[in-house]
Amino acid sequence: MSTNMEYAKTAPERSEVGALTGPVVVEFGTDWCGFCRAAQPHIAQAFQDHGGAKHMKIEDGSGRPLGRSFRVKLWPTLVFMRDGKEVARLVRPGNAADISRALALIDEPLS
Repeated sequence: MSTNMEYAKTAPERSEVGALTGPVVVEFGTDWCGFCRAAQPHIAQAFQDHGGAKHMKIEDGSGRPLGRSFRVKLWPTLVFMRDGKEVARLVRPGNAADISRALALIDEPLS
């Protein structure tokens, strides 16, 4: 599956994100963030090598309730979820391998 290119300006409600089934990656950041821009090739590579996860790219900032509900402090933050539950989290990922490992975790059945 390919990654989304732009951060969505409007975010779903937390309850909507929690109700999603299957593997989901919620990425918090902004289009103008240097760390976010630097991470994009790594994120794209990891998603290219791994299919099946839904990728939600959400613009974050002060007063944005979805990011606050996930306790996001730095960008980009990637939250890896399966069936509405957080399984892994990466903050400012610096390589595709770490992202690929986290993607593999959400494809494994939860015990």
